[in-house]
Amino acid sequence: MSILLSRPATRNHSVASVGVLDSPTPGPRPGARPQPATRPKPAPPAIALGYSPFPLDADAHHFGLTTSAMHLKGGTVVVRHGRRSNSDTATILLHGAAGSWTTWTPLLQAAEATARDLTDLIIPDLPGWGDSPRAADESSVGVESMAELVADVARSLGYERWNVVGHSMGGFIALQLAASEPSATSSVGLVSATSFSIQNSVRHPIRDFWVLPAFTALLMTMRMLRLAGPLNRGLVRAVTCLGLLPALVAPLFSRPRAVDPTVIAALGAELRPAGFVLAADRAGAYDAGTQWAQIRCPVRSVHGDDDIFVTADDDKRLHALVAHCVSSTVPGAGHFGQIERPLEVLLRLEFAVPLPIMSSRIEPARRGSPRDNARDAF
Repeated sequence: MSILLSRPATRNHSVASVGVLDSPTPGPRPGARPQPATRPKPAPPAIALGYSPFPLDADAHHFGLTTSAMHLKGGTVVVRHGRRSNSDTATILLHGAAGSWTTWTPLLQAAEATARDLTDLIIPDLPGWGDSPRAADESSVGVESMAELVADVARSLGYERWNVVGHSMGGFIALQLAASEPSATSSVGLVSATSFSIQNSVRHPIRDFWVLPAFTALLMTMRMLRLAGPLNRGLVRAVTCLGLLPALVAPLFSRPRAVDPTVIAALGAELRPAGFVLAADRAGAYDAGTQWAQIRCPVRSVHGDDDIFVTADDDKRLHALVAHCVSSTVPGAGHFGQIERPLEVLLRLEFAVPLPIMSSRIEPARRGSPRDNARDAF
């Protein structure tokens, strides 16, 4: 099964009646795709996409998606979903901390630009991020419960199986979903998934400071901002108003000055200290070694060669646990490959080419033009 599916002959964007949906914004008419006038600006040719070629786009209708609030056992989740085909397998995209569903819109636009069609999409705002409220009982929020919630979302929308792609924290959750739902998870795609080095930095911030110094410094900053309580949002707004935000988030990107302004604005809006600290603490308490060893589906992991949150040791340890894992690096990208180099990330996540499931391999970083790297992705 492929994470990226070819364009189907027919598609229905209507939402199945599942009894738990209540749409805060109107969706497209049943069976209708949005008219060209409502779609994003045409993309440049695929070979010229370059670095950070698209802004973030918060209009779900531009992508033929419906926005729904789903009230589930694990809490209320706002989900963008649609592009239904006849398949029973969904494509789930999970954002990272300090993110929302919009972090995937450059990847969706790159898919449109290269005549790829991602069908049966489910893109949630995870609890506490984007439009989804924080869980009422945060003591019960953990990696396992988040994965269970994602599975509930997919099943409530009528899907029996899924391909799941996660960025950063979302990759952590995607791996747990594959471990806890082996028969339902067809494949996993990871974009700069946080893993072992992040865990060590959370557990031993002083001893392991130099493993991921940028992350440890960021976590310490978030812990201090969290102590400010209701004042922390004011402090974040002050940082934004003073024009300091681009400098603060610059280490996350390979070419920070070339990143579209909408990306920086979204990071400022989603910089939620309490949520960031909670996600980090839950990751630190998680038993990755035991859980991820249960994964049986194919896994493809990509991250930028300038990613400050992922190390070569993370790749090696993941390969030691997950039998059917292929890793690659994206030249000229940092921690947000799906925004910085969306076409290259698409090529590396596509499961159209059979994986070498008898043995794992780590693909070395390549240096060259984006066109060469895309051509040589496999």
